[in-house]
Amino acid sequence: MGHEALFPEVLFRAGPVGITNTVLYSLIASAVLIAFALVVRLGLGRGLSAWQVVAESLIEHLEGVMHDMSQRDPRPYTPLVVTLALFIGVCNLIGLVPGLRAPTADFSTDAALAVVVFLAVPFYGIRAQGLRGYLRHYLEPSPLLLPLEVITEFSRTLALAVRLFGNIVSEELVIAVLLSLAGLLVPVPIMMLAVLTGVVQAYIFSVLTVVYLSAAVRAKPE
Repeated sequence: MGHEALFPEVLFRAGPVGITNTVLYSLIASAVLIAFALVVRLGLGRGLSAWQVVAESLIEHLEGVMHDMSQRDPRPYTPLVVTLALFIGVCNLIGLVPGLRAPTADFSTDAALAVVVFLAVPFYGIRAQGLRGYLRHYLEPSPLLLPLEVITEFSRTLALAVRLFGNIVSEELVIAVLLSLAGLLVPVPIMMLAVLTGVVQAYIFSVLTVVYLSAAVRAKPE
């Protein structure tokens, strides 16, 4: 397995800036999501299409999970959570296209997504509870636990990135080895399993985001 299998490759340069395959394929994933959004929006008023059913089912499920956990209206958080789920899912599936590489197989992509969640948690928490209300949970049940709470915030962010990175890279390596040893036909069942794995990893990431946001916006009893 070559160096390019684990690290992004510079495909071309725009002046002094090198455009890697990670950047290019992330843009492709974004374009796919924009096209999907346009298809769903343009289809409104013409009856439910299969794409609309999929989108509404995902949104309703994640909103239900958020509401059950936070006991709050989940709609303010829905755009972030659903966008993360769809973007990660498309990025994961891009890696199954011959010659392409999943952007989520680059740790920098996974780290950036985890940082988005890391920043979103205090943003929504402060907006829901106020600054004092949100900061209070760092000091409960004892102010002595403040360092541990801070370490937990950073460690779970790292865990989000490492979990996604490890699963996607290991999946791509297995498929690449099977393709090199057995040709195109034998690994097909493995690739079908990889489709399921990619979708599941996107779902897990979004649900963990829901868990963290719910904990941040859920008001503590006085």
